Amino acid sequence: MSPMSTTVTVTTWYLEQNAPGELTPARVPEETAGVSVARAEVPSPEFNRFLYASVGADTTWVDRLPWTYAQWEHFLGRPGVETWVAYERGTPAGFIELDGASEAAQGVVEISYFGLLPAFRGRGIGGHLLSVGLARAWDLARRWEGRPATSRVWLHTCSRDGRHARANYERRGLRVYRTETGDEPDVPSPGPWPGA
Repeated sequence: MSPMSTTVTVTTWYLEQNAPGELTPARVPEETAGVSVARAEVPSPEFNRFLYASVGADTTWVDRLPWTYAQWEHFLGRPGVETWVAYERGTPAGFIELDGASEAAQGVVEISYFGLLPAFRGRGIGGHLLSVGLARAWDLARRWEGRPATSRVWLHTCSRDGRHARANYERRGLRVYRTETGDEPDVPSPGPWPGA
């Protein structure tokens, strides 16, 4: 880091569930709202990168922006990795990414990314999408032959994420099990595309 670089203090919370009964689902949006959640069953680096860049544009998601097509393809092609997408009247509103591959032998599923595009926040979609995603994390073994039953679901969020993120996680029954605070480079939010 150059001497001119600035840092920001970031708090990271690690949350978990250890049984499917710990999930407290959000209310399902009214049918007239046109909200649905579906699994993106065909791995698509382009689609996942679109979701990642669009949802994380204002919350400083930058770690995957330099990934190549091959890196996206490799990650998405691993058994136990799933992307579930919320739609409102056919338009992608947000996503939840389940990583059941990294700790598969232990039956652990990480929610590696979750969020909504800015235009869809504050409308009750996030609680529903998180509820569906957590339920799908708990029944992941039904869709992946040979995988042990899920024994734990975890994620982390930080003080740079959306202001309602942690509260949503806790309302769905996730509990904080570790907190860390440290300095990180204060990089500008990338926006959905250069110059945005």
